[in-house]
Amino acid sequence: MATLPLISDEAASAEVLAVFADIRATRGTDYINNFWRALANDPALLRATWDRLKQVMGPGALDPLVKEMLYIAVSTANGCDYCIHSHTAAAKAKGMSAAQHGELLAVIGMAMQTNGLVSAMQVEVDDAFRV
Repeated sequence: MATLPLISDEAASAEVLAVFADIRATRGTDYINNFWRALANDPALLRATWDRLKQVMGPGALDPLVKEMLYIAVSTANGCDYCIHSHTAAAKAKGMSAAQHGELLAVIGMAMQTNGLVSAMQVEVDDAFRV
């Protein structure tokens, strides 16, 4: 259960409705998900978060599917169930195949295992790897 009420369109301020309209137009949908509806309790935070997300996840050097897959990986590392589900759905909508999803999960699992091992062993970073 959310710790804040989810703001409906009927209860939203004009400022919130403007962000919701931008989300709908950008995503080509009428649906506003619960994350945005919870953020709508703070219209300034809603606007700032949406603007930043729109920029980061928008067109760039990385393919949109790659961005969604990265979001899944980071969300897994951070234990964010909501983001794992929402960005897996977004990645599938952008064409992620079952094989790609399986391989992504294998990479996430491998990275978590080796990260844990190297952290536990406190292995010094090789000079050749330092950037």
